[in-house]
Amino acid sequence: MANARKPVVHRLTNRRESQWGERERARGEEAVRTLLSHVGEDPTREGLQRTPLRMVQALEFLTSGYQQDPKDAINGALFVEEDYQEMILCKDLDFYSLCEHHLLPFMGKAHVAYLPNKRIVGISKLARMVEIYCRRLQVQERLTTQIAQTLMEEIDPLGVAVVLEAEHLCMRMRGVQKQNSKMTTSAMLGAFRTNVETRQEFMNLIRNGK
Repeated sequence: MANARKPVVHRLTNRRESQWGERERARGEEAVRTLLSHVGEDPTREGLQRTPLRMVQALEFLTSGYQQDPKDAINGALFVEEDYQEMILCKDLDFYSLCEHHLLPFMGKAHVAYLPNKRIVGISKLARMVEIYCRRLQVQERLTTQIAQTLMEEIDPLGVAVVLEAEHLCMRMRGVQKQNSKMTTSAMLGAFRTNVETRQEFMNLIRNGK
């Protein structure tokens, strides 16, 4: 007898197992069917039969940051570097998140800088930390603060600066429907808050630096 075909195992792209059990996943799928019926659709028609499963899987990925500690992105990637104390900037980091008010996406660019205090962090770890916080239901203001405070606590720099520039689909697709609107938020800690020249250098670099 031929071997039975093995079932496809769906995994999050970050390769961490979902904490959703089968019961929770089934409840999520049923909730999606209820929403489809609410808007006047037939959840049993061909095009929508697998939509509940797809939506649940999408939400598992888009909220996978709840299963990860952003501090883990930094641990093990700190290096002693006593001779370098100038600004380190990682700019134009693409990010995507879900607004917690309407579960609609907001996306844009993150600019993250710090002034090292005898220690530096692997630059890819900054991007990873941003991604983990983005994979949660968010508001842009809190997201900005979380990134800055975590960096300040974990690498103990002289200062941290974070600026997020984002487009919010809840502003474009519904409500006021302002198609060209963008939102900018910032968090300045340590030397970036107390030293005007340092803060201005950072702003000049993210606006004009290539």
